[in-house]
Amino acid sequence: MMKPKSKRPLAVWSTAAFTAFVISLSPGTYAAHAATVTEVKGTVSTAAPVQTSAAPGRNTTVPPLSEVSKQSTKPNVLVVATGGTLAGQSTDATSFQSYRAGTLKIEDMVGELPNTDKIADISTLQFGNSGSSAYTMADLYDLSRTVDHALEVYDSVVVTTGTDTMEEIAYFLDLTVQSDKPVVITGSMRPWTVIGSDAQANLFNAIKLAGSGRTESFGTVLMLNDTIHLARGVTKTNDYRTDTFETPMLGAVGYIDDENIRIYRAPLRAIKAEGEGKPAFDLSKITKEDLAKVEIAISYQEAGGGAIRGFVADGAKGIVTSGTGAGGISREMSAARKEAIEKGVVFVTTTRTGSGSVYGGGEGIISGDNLSPQQARVLLLLSLSFTDDFNTLKGWFATYGTPEV
Repeated sequence: MMKPKSKRPLAVWSTAAFTAFVISLSPGTYAAHAATVTEVKGTVSTAAPVQTSAAPGRNTTVPPLSEVSKQSTKPNVLVVATGGTLAGQSTDATSFQSYRAGTLKIEDMVGELPNTDKIADISTLQFGNSGSSAYTMADLYDLSRTVDHALEVYDSVVVTTGTDTMEEIAYFLDLTVQSDKPVVITGSMRPWTVIGSDAQANLFNAIKLAGSGRTESFGTVLMLNDTIHLARGVTKTNDYRTDTFETPMLGAVGYIDDENIRIYRAPLRAIKAEGEGKPAFDLSKITKEDLAKVEIAISYQEAGGGAIRGFVADGAKGIVTSGTGAGGISREMSAARKEAIEKGVVFVTTTRTGSGSVYGGGEGIISGDNLSPQQARVLLLLSLSFTDDFNTLKGWFATYGTPEV
């Protein structure tokens, strides 16, 4: 349970001093999707820290709480870092788009933030340091399990990622983390080291939101640009602007304005009794090898069926179609889909328009409602990792995929 809010007076907290990593980049080089760099391992606990078997370069060791933190009345927040633009090192202080993502250490970045003593006791874990697109679904399995293990110890967790696939990472966590404690995902559109960067404010406000407990039982929420979104439905709408994240049709759930944290709507799971809002996808019940292969095929004028046939040949168990209008696909794609369904492949139909609901379905086909193709893929991937029963799959899309209140 979260510590009672009435027991959170101000106290003094400090971290290591900030040390910038200077990396030489040729002028004009855009390296937002850098390869994984050497990780810094988290603190090793003498009391057997929780650790899972992870891919090389992924640190899943949850640092133990210090004795000072255990006695503190402030919330204990763990920041789990995966890299991204937020951890980017720019060519110089005005190189907004010339930088190397996933370079700076989260320990140093948190140490650079002012006034953290007013909001939480903060610990850090460098899970990885890459652009978001560099992470595999198996990595996200490890990340989710690490977050759940951390929430056995900490009051809340902040996850930092790159923004390119943040909406997929956030929804994966939302569908798999079993704890009711707050999980906040954040990042930035500008690297840490440029003038006017949004990185510092986003990280500070994400820690503030996590420590406040205001999103307990909300699942995973996304916080950038002072705006709070539920993981389900949020999407990146612009490749450069700092207000890039939006939730089409439904909008944000709240905002952070200095000391004011305003929450204007909540998901259904937030009003359920403790423990009753847990998602069905408990990753402790499966292994990484059980994760299903699911792809996305987009329709367009005279789209061919080759993509679907190729995905099936490559072993896809499920395919999401990103259709025109209310989910329509071309004649050739429809023929290829029929062939694939006969082979046992499950389809989810969505729209490429960016908003709107898709209804209906049929044999081997599930409607994706207003899920984006990329988020529908995450739900189908997890669903097929747990069952092959079509009616169960439809039921999960009708509940987790369409969380009406």
